Amino acid sequence: MGRCISVVVPCYNEEQALPYFIQEIQMVAAEMAQKGVELEILLVNDGSRDGTLGLLRDYAAQYPNVRYLSFSRNFGKEAAMYAGLEHARGDYVAIMDADMQDPPALLPQMYDLLQTGEYDSVATRRVSRKGEPLIRSFFARMFYKLINRISDADIVDGARDYRLMRRPMVDAILSMKEVNRFSKGIFGWVGFRTYWLPYENVERVAGETKWSFWKLFRYSLEGIIAFSTAPLAIASVVGLLVCLAAAVALAVVLVKTLAFGDPVAGWPSMICIILFLGGVQLLTVGIIGQYLAKTYLETKKRPIYILAEESQDKE
Repeated sequence: MGRCISVVVPCYNEEQALPYFIQEIQMVAAEMAQKGVELEILLVNDGSRDGTLGLLRDYAAQYPNVRYLSFSRNFGKEAAMYAGLEHARGDYVAIMDADMQDPPALLPQMYDLLQTGEYDSVATRRVSRKGEPLIRSFFARMFYKLINRISDADIVDGARDYRLMRRPMVDAILSMKEVNRFSKGIFGWVGFRTYWLPYENVERVAGETKWSFWKLFRYSLEGIIAFSTAPLAIASVVGLLVCLAAAVALAVVLVKTLAFGDPVAGWPSMICIILFLGGVQLLTVGIIGQYLAKTYLETKKRPIYILAEESQDKE
């Protein structure tokens, strides 16, 4: 029996993009079949509200190599990727988006790179951000620089979730059962030898992006909290510096009062100092609260996802 690649595809409201994706991935499947490699396409419906689930049912009935999973509600892309990895049957597993921003045509090249035996994973990275808002691109680059400095996660600037992995790496990822998942960090944390394949940015073939600036900001915070305790250390350092500044200010006020006998003057600046200290305290408590919240959610041991429906095994 030939080798098998499972292609995990998270889908959330991708009714418009899926027809283009299926057409392209089936062309890639035909190309891979010539190399003796079977392609299993595993589509994961993440609680879509459009006609995505209906399309997945049709594709599973039409194509022998297509399977699908459907969640009971929207659990997020991270949960969809984990579910796909958990149900994948292939010797190799790929993750890619359905919007064609992860070109399926790169898959044969990624497979050939793994056959050299030098790598356990081939991951993709965008060398440009053409078509992306400038402010969003700026903050994305700053995020990659920040998280690489304050954490053990190895995340390359422009890294995508699109990658092809050998089974041992997939099993290592599945062994990490945390509910608050940040896969870009997990991919780097588990290690293994990774080849980074650069490509030019590709815009969505249809539909609209599900990632607003606010969602990306929250996702970046998830990554920082999941792979670094630096914010807690920073909060402690800021608290120490503020205490030192307060001691210096107190000394100045005492000297000024003793020298000039004017204890009343300066109350506006005092109010500003009090408000500043209150803000620092709230910020510090907020940082600690984020870590406590993640710990609280993890201790509940809730499932990462809940399946409502899946395709039947085919003969």
